[in-house]
Amino acid sequence: MAEHLKDDCLFCRMIIGAVPTLKLLETQYSLVFLDIGPLAEGHTLIIPKYHSNTMDEVPDEYLADILPLAKKVALALGTKDYNILQNNGAIAHQHVFHVHFHVIPKPNKTEGLGIAWSRNEPGLEALKAVQEKILARIQAAV
Repeated sequence: MAEHLKDDCLFCRMIIGAVPTLKLLETQYSLVFLDIGPLAEGHTLIIPKYHSNTMDEVPDEYLADILPLAKKVALALGTKDYNILQNNGAIAHQHVFHVHFHVIPKPNKTEGLGIAWSRNEPGLEALKAVQEKILARIQAAV
């Protein structure tokens, strides 16, 4: 198996062809296939051909391939409404610990992704403090 793939990972095994997929597209950096437990017809997964648990661990050249592929899938689905979903970590609802992106059609109110969004309103001063903290971390990383 390639050096950046893992023998015990379901998605890595799909990448090398050891587990069958309903492949839609493939590039040097990504594999695109139908989800076997779709939320709506055409629910698609896009996975980088690089094993990592979370998106922040994936090299940029792999990530740069993802959104153009998601756009192609979204256009091919022909639905006006859709979600692009990517989860990192168990409490963020990640179930397969190989980074993956969902393209989920939303053809009507009942099919597709359902989201309950719990908004907070911390106020401008609290948001400015968060902004400063994040900007400091970004500057430290550069």
